[in-house]
Amino acid sequence: MLPFVPKRPEQALPFAGLVNWSSAARLWQGQGLLTEGHHIYSYLAGAGFRFPVGFGVSLMPFRHPYDAAVQARSLALTTGQPVTAGFGAGALQLQRAIMGQEYRSQLGACREYLTAVRQLLDGEVVDRSGEFFDIHGQLDPFPSPRVEVGLGVLRKAAAGLAGEVADVAITWLTPAHYIEETIAPAMAEGARRAQRGTAPRIAAIVPVALAQGDRDPVAIALASNKAHLSLPHYQSMLRGAGLDITGELASDANELIKRQGFLYGDPDELAEWLTAYEQAGVDEVVLNVTGVSAVHGPQVAVRELAAILKLLGKRDAS
Repeated sequence: MLPFVPKRPEQALPFAGLVNWSSAARLWQGQGLLTEGHHIYSYLAGAGFRFPVGFGVSLMPFRHPYDAAVQARSLALTTGQPVTAGFGAGALQLQRAIMGQEYRSQLGACREYLTAVRQLLDGEVVDRSGEFFDIHGQLDPFPSPRVEVGLGVLRKAAAGLAGEVADVAITWLTPAHYIEETIAPAMAEGARRAQRGTAPRIAAIVPVALAQGDRDPVAIALASNKAHLSLPHYQSMLRGAGLDITGELASDANELIKRQGFLYGDPDELAEWLTAYEQAGVDEVVLNVTGVSAVHGPQVAVRELAAILKLLGKRDAS
């Protein structure tokens, strides 16, 4: 995962090079509020770096579903590569700030949004006056690389919805055992309700850092996840995963480390904990070194990602 929002697109080049020349399968970005992620990926494609990309996740209040479909397909055509377009409703305070009010139903808004984006990308005519979005139109039919439509998933109800309408469920800060015990079964049940043949795949965005003697793991965990630990829906998810979340940030960050929500350890420990995600049913693990980048700088972060990818490659080879 690109561990910062670039001020200039060329700042993403070392991470693009790492994806291009390593065993990594895809480059991911979160929601950018400084530079826009589609523009960064288009710049990288122009610089010669063309590989699958993902968004985990773009926030629905910023973009109408029709525009979301246009932007995702445009990027697939620009890069010539598959795109995973993940979406989420965002925090309630963000919804109020952008739209003047909250979605009356968080899951209802997500259902309408993802369904419309998928239909548009599939070339369907969408004639919908929904509770949350009005859409009357169609994308001009044109062949493009595959665009997956993803849903940001933290809790059981959202996982069930992802099983019904998404191509991929995207988790953030979710421990492996919670995905195995809560997220994956709820997705499978949602897929059964929708009479889908198989449940969507799971992409887990996992915060990681290599343990070193001069590092403060709590500071790195907070630099990566302070905002998330302050939000009620993340607190609820972590409590549901069995973590003792109190609202005291330093204590909660330490608990996150102790319970493998934030992976901080030596190479063998990281390899073991990351393998646990695969065993939990995760199809794609997204390495997130945002905390390392914030505390120690992007150059250290790209070296850290390279070291972890090399470590995982050796483990797979053995």
